[in-house]
Amino acid sequence: MRHVHGRARRAGAALAAVLTWAGLLAGAAGCTGGGGLDSMLGKPRAPEDVIRITPQDGSRDVRPGRPLAVTVPDGRLESVKVTASQDAQETEVPGRISADGLSWRPDDERLALAARYSVDVVALDGHGRRSARHTTFTTYVPRERFIGYVSPENRATVGTGMIVSLEFNREITDRAAVERAVRVTSRPAVDIRPHWFGNGRLDFRPEQYWKPGTQVTVELRLRDVEGAPGVYGLQHKTFGFTVGRSQVSLVDAARHTMEVRRDGELLATVPVTAGAPKTTTYNGKMVVTEMYEVTRMNGATVGFKKKDGKGEYDIPDVPHAMRLTRSGTFLHGNYWADPSVFGSSNVSHGCVGLQDVKGGGAQTPAGWFFDRSLIGDVVEIVGSKDKQVAPDNGLGGWNMGWREWKAGSAVK
Repeated sequence: MRHVHGRARRAGAALAAVLTWAGLLAGAAGCTGGGGLDSMLGKPRAPEDVIRITPQDGSRDVRPGRPLAVTVPDGRLESVKVTASQDAQETEVPGRISADGLSWRPDDERLALAARYSVDVVALDGHGRRSARHTTFTTYVPRERFIGYVSPENRATVGTGMIVSLEFNREITDRAAVERAVRVTSRPAVDIRPHWFGNGRLDFRPEQYWKPGTQVTVELRLRDVEGAPGVYGLQHKTFGFTVGRSQVSLVDAARHTMEVRRDGELLATVPVTAGAPKTTTYNGKMVVTEMYEVTRMNGATVGFKKKDGKGEYDIPDVPHAMRLTRSGTFLHGNYWADPSVFGSSNVSHGCVGLQDVKGGGAQTPAGWFFDRSLIGDVVEIVGSKDKQVAPDNGLGGWNMGWREWKAGSAVK
């Protein structure tokens, strides 16, 4: 009998369990009036409570320093898609969901300026209920922009002394931010360092002259970088150039000669005339930055004026002219001086003159040198009774020691 009663008790317990689960299920189905599934899982939340997006929906004039973020207090993010429309082009903003699924951040935390952002998110809350949210916002449209004028030109073949130089159209006060937005690399790789000259110019060079055949790439990521309060960069581009053969020419102003060396081998020794005793030529390493078959040279533009204000000289057709400094030092053909001065005396206003003919001759010393030269070639001048050229006068940075050059970086 005890055995039968035990079985009956177990059967009754099983029946009670079934009835209990039936009641719960009936309640979950809403048949008992006890609140149903909502009472068990909680009242469904609005999408903006489940998915939190900053900046807020509809925000305008959002500054680039504001964070872009998507978070959920519980549950997990299923998908996040962010697009930015700028200059009639739409691009997807790359980013990643955190390992715990609670947040999303963009890879680049800086917002683009003058852009319309769209954010589309799907997430599950802590009870597994799916929510979706769509928001938009627009970013600040700056009134002032800055750009950097870059040398050398894209796809140029240059000499081994070329220095990458950026001249900005506005004064840069946050030099570190701008410097971080410019990247110069090479193949084969060498250590390339930046140096600021004031707040308007940023140059890059290696410790030694480039090796022939080097491929150099310059990346400008200045767009939307705040270079000064309220002034943002405009450029976002990549360009490159190739380093050609090595040519370094040594001008000895005391001996009135120029030794031209190609890849270390002496090509020729050319007679020259340098600056006269009252208008001497700078000493130091200079780089060819411009080349003209024919150009005009007027002394008034570089400070050589007569009492009436006119230039001490005004030659409209100077042949085979190559600029060495910003202040006006050229290496050029000279057809107006007596041929006897070349190789024997200095008569110029500070330039280096090579014998030439009016209109420029291909077989003259000036024509021969011009035809064998590249922008970026080095011309070093010694033996003059003048000071060394300033590092920022043209591409004169090779006159600065490597330690001093590196100290000119704004990023410490």
